[in-house]
Amino acid sequence: MELGREMAAITAGLDLLYRSRNGNAGILDAEGLIPVAVAEVSPRPFGTYEEAESALLSLRDRLGQAENALRRDWLDEMSDSLLALITTFRGDTISFAERLERQIRVDVRDIPEEIIASYHKGIREALDELGFRGGNLSEDLARWEERARIPADKVLDVLADFQRQARARCGALATALKADWLGGEWLKPIGQRNVPYSAYCDFPERRLLLNVDFPYTAFSLKHLAVHEAFPGHLVHLKLRERRVAEGLMPLDAAQVVTSSASSAIFEGIADNGLQFLDWIETPEDHLGHLLQRLRSALRCRAAWQVLGEGRPFDAVAPDIAAASLQSPDVTRSRLAFLRHGLRAPFVYAYWCGEMAVDSAWSKTAVEERDEFWGNLYGNMHTPGTLAKHWNSGRS
Repeated sequence: MELGREMAAITAGLDLLYRSRNGNAGILDAEGLIPVAVAEVSPRPFGTYEEAESALLSLRDRLGQAENALRRDWLDEMSDSLLALITTFRGDTISFAERLERQIRVDVRDIPEEIIASYHKGIREALDELGFRGGNLSEDLARWEERARIPADKVLDVLADFQRQARARCGALATALKADWLGGEWLKPIGQRNVPYSAYCDFPERRLLLNVDFPYTAFSLKHLAVHEAFPGHLVHLKLRERRVAEGLMPLDAAQVVTSSASSAIFEGIADNGLQFLDWIETPEDHLGHLLQRLRSALRCRAAWQVLGEGRPFDAVAPDIAAASLQSPDVTRSRLAFLRHGLRAPFVYAYWCGEMAVDSAWSKTAVEERDEFWGNLYGNMHTPGTLAKHWNSGRS
């Protein structure tokens, strides 16, 4: 696991260098390149980005020493992702398309219109089933969301209740992962205001930070309980913490690296939690799930139009709001990430990550699920490595 130890040290050193250069001006900047590390890593000291680049190129020359083909492919993709980040940090020319391909490891640009149309069609059918018909799609959805909205003074309690239910449904997954500790884990819901996220898993402090400036339906809180806690980020990070400590995963698995090759599967695991728990049960659940996918896809479209095509933000936002079935103000707040250099491509990690994990999950037979979860949670993956090392041979 020496290459993993070396990769972790290089990444930690790059994080320190990035932090020293960006000034930690805001919440997102203060997180740096590594917002969470679940083990101690001694950073390799770098005085310049060129030194970090040389270290990564040296590691890439030795990829043949990796423990197996999956580790070789992972280290190949992750090291190239960090090289793309260094190019960005230095201010060198790199297109948004290249950042998506190399940094996030996805080949998606704009989202095909037929995908957006399929989400709209499913939302229309779900609203009809729920009795919200008679207006246009946006009007009928607004009526449903108004009716389904959880009162602001109840959202933290509802979120906590969904987290308890999600934890209780994790039995099969906990058995597959040998995670007998899972029942003792918990994130305390804490309300936040004026923050650039809807929810955040504060793993070190075991807190689920919820932006209470936003409105929430029951489904959106159910989704966040699953995404941030069970079986999403909390379970994933705790498993990596324990397995690194036990020598079962290499040291680079201890690091959450923002907007990198690891991001899509990290978010994809969390966004597939409802499927893993077989917890999309009601018409409201189906509607909420379609809305989640629609808005996630359209945030990718917004990013591509602004950063890939160079269109003005103010020209893009109204069309994205209309297609998202959201108000312009809410849409603008959800697109604030477009102004952050490190984070801008990260939005693709959600939709592309969900699709990558969903593709693998849909090819997995019921009797293979334990093996699938073990592979997914127990290895560092990109969309490419998951497709190659799990999907291959499954139809």
